[in-house]
This record gives sequence, structure tokens and C-alpha cells, in this order.
Amino acid sequence: MHTTKDLSNAEFDRNNVWHPYSRISAKDYNYYEVTDADGVFLQLNNNNWLIDGMSSWWCKVHGYNNSIINAAIHQQLKKFSHVMFGGLTHKPAIDLARTLVALTPKNLTTVFFADSGSVAIEVAIKMAIQYWHAKGKINKTKIVTVLGGYYGDTTGCMSVCDPEAGMHYKFSKILPKHIFVSRPKCQYHEECSDDDFAEMAKTLNENQDNIAAVLLEPIVQGAGGMYFYSPAYISRLRALCDKLNILLIHDEIATGFGRTGKLFACEHANITPDIMCVGKALTGGYMTLAATICTSEISSVISASGAFMHGPTFMANPLACATANCSLKLLIENNWQQQVSNIEKTLTAGLQPCSKLKAVKQVRVLGAIGVVQMHNKVDLSKLQHEFISRGVWLRPFNDLIYVMPPYIITKQELETLCDAIVKTIFANYS
Repeated sequence: MHTTKDLSNAEFDRNNVWHPYSRISAKDYNYYEVTDADGVFLQLNNNNWLIDGMSSWWCKVHGYNNSIINAAIHQQLKKFSHVMFGGLTHKPAIDLARTLVALTPKNLTTVFFADSGSVAIEVAIKMAIQYWHAKGKINKTKIVTVLGGYYGDTTGCMSVCDPEAGMHYKFSKILPKHIFVSRPKCQYHEECSDDDFAEMAKTLNENQDNIAAVLLEPIVQGAGGMYFYSPAYISRLRALCDKLNILLIHDEIATGFGRTGKLFACEHANITPDIMCVGKALTGGYMTLAATICTSEISSVISASGAFMHGPTFMANPLACATANCSLKLLIENNWQQQVSNIEKTLTAGLQPCSKLKAVKQVRVLGAIGVVQMHNKVDLSKLQHEFISRGVWLRPFNDLIYVMPPYIITKQELETLCDAIVKTIFANYS
């Protein structure tokens, strides 16, 4: 029997709790204990309050301790927190499916609930392959995607993440082999030329008989570098997929529910994917829930040939569904378009001074996403400590210092975030 009671929380955490994307007992990085959270603020165990510029990995769009969402959770908790979804159903799931069908682009009419974004991507890949199998095209098993993408850390997701620059290259020998092309060179405000689209077009034309689907993070590659690319690329891709009989899957887990200035990023290109994955902000960041939404063509073809064999234990968890229903209602009532537009304006003005430095490669803003890209990789531990000393919580990675704040953030709070970024960068790189 292990005795740990004599260890402080910090000691036990460092030696026994394995944090994401980290080494156990890492001596070069500090973990900061949160004791409370409210609005856009996190309180640390030293009683300091920090403005959260990360929205807890991009999901806390309504901030923390929202009284309306809290009440919705308590109300559902009084009834039942969970029931299996096999053979049973419940109103929170039905209501949420109705809302998702209404909010997402037309033709997306069938909702499969998952318990995380990674699982939603796994489900989407399985749907695409089983769809073609049901139509007798059993060779259509490959997924095409672009380099720089990130879709999660489970096995199927790892197989479509960047195999070279991504974090999962060590597992390449055990992963299914899919097809990768260069990521779009045309940036957000640019057109997509024939040259920009040539590699994707060549790949799809030459392999169409073996391709089940193209999988993309539309408009914004998140963990792959906060890279913004042209909506015209997606428009061209949609047209070619239709021509060649290839499905199109969009990962809207990070971009969905307003983050890019549109409710869903695919709306920048005015197109509809065949399968869409959503998560993160779906519950306002209160609990884990995701969904894979597809066309009736896909769900009916699969169902005519047999069952779709996937069923997470906590699929359509009633507590999570009730939370998501409340969160989506708040999203509309709080006028997310105006919230995100205001954030975009403040980020654009507030981060612009960084572009004067030679160490800065690019400053870019889209919706409620602000990015300062450096020429070289940043020192995460050092910068994070400095940000905390300036009263903000940010988590840079690789060569990126970025902000994705809750939508409820005030102009003054966002200006404080931007000021902390500018001062920290100037202090370290001027």
C-alpha cells in the first residue's frame, strides 16, 4: 500500500498525475493549481485571479460558473444523470439533436452523439468507410487529408494527423495508412488558384476508386499551427468531391459555434460537408460531449445494410445533453455574432504592435482567434510564468502565442490580455 498523505498537492501532482502532452515528474515546468473560477477568471491557490485567454482549450465560450447553465445542470440532476442510450432515449438528447439539425448547414440531418471530439472523428471515419462498403465499393477505405492537421489522440485520429511534423510520428508503424497532401498555401484573404489546388486535385483524381472521404479542419488548422487558409480552397474541394464521388468530412470541433466569426467555419465557403464533427463549445465547456452529424443519404444507406457498430457507454449522457441545450440557447440569446465581432476588432488592434518586431513572423486574427507567430519556438514555461505575473492565463505552443477567449469577455479584459501579450513579447524579443 502506497502512502502519499505526507506529500503536498504539488509534489503528488508532479510525481503521480500525468498531465496532457507532458512528461511525468517534469522538472522544467510548473503546474498551477486552480481553486475557483468565475466569468473569464481563474483563481490560483495563491489567491491570484487570472484572465483566461484559452477558454480552457477553446470550449468555455460562456465563461465559468454561469448561473443559467448551473441551474440547467441541477434541474437535470434532480431527474437522472445518466441512462444507457441503447434501447432507451430521453428528451435532452432529442431536443439537442433537433437544435443541431436546425443550426448546422442544410442536409445534415442525422446526429450520432459521442463523448469526446476524438471519438466523433473516429465515428466519422467509420461512417465514411461503412457507407461505401454498404454500396458495394469495398476498396474505398482511404482518407485524404492535408499536412498540418490535428484530429485527436486515439488510434484512428492519429492516423490522419500530420505524420511528419505532428506529435504522433512514433506510432506510424502501427497506424492505418492514409493519403496526405500539402496544406493549402492560399491564406484566408486570398483566392485559391489552380496551382494552389493542383496537388489535391491530382491526388483525388488518381485515387478516387480507393478514397472514402477527404477530412479537413475547415478554414483554421488548430493544434497544427493556428493556420488560416482560403475558403475558396474548400469550395473547390467540395465541387471536386461531388464530381468524383468522394465524401467530405469537416472537423468543426474547434471552429464550430462561432469561433471564426461564422456559426460554422464551412459557412465561410458557403458549402455543406457530408459529415460534420462538433464538440468543445457544444456544452459551453461544462462537460465532455461531441456529435457526428451526417446526411440522411449516409445514415440511410448504412442502416439499410445493417447496424452502425459504435456505442460509447456515456453516449448522449442526459446531463451533458441538458447542458448543451442550455449552452446553445445562451449562444443565440447572447448574440454571439456581435460578441465575436467585438473580440475580432479588439484583437486586431491590440496585437498589431507585435508585428513591428523582427522576431515576429506574422500577426493574424480571425473571429475570436488571435495569433502571434514567432520565427522560432518559444519557451513555454518561461513565458507562461511571465503571463501569470501580468494577470493572464495563456498557453503558447511551438512558435505560437495565441488567444481564444470566452465570448463574454469585456473589451477592457481583452485589452488587458492583449497588453500582456505585447509587453511579454517586447520584453523577451525586442
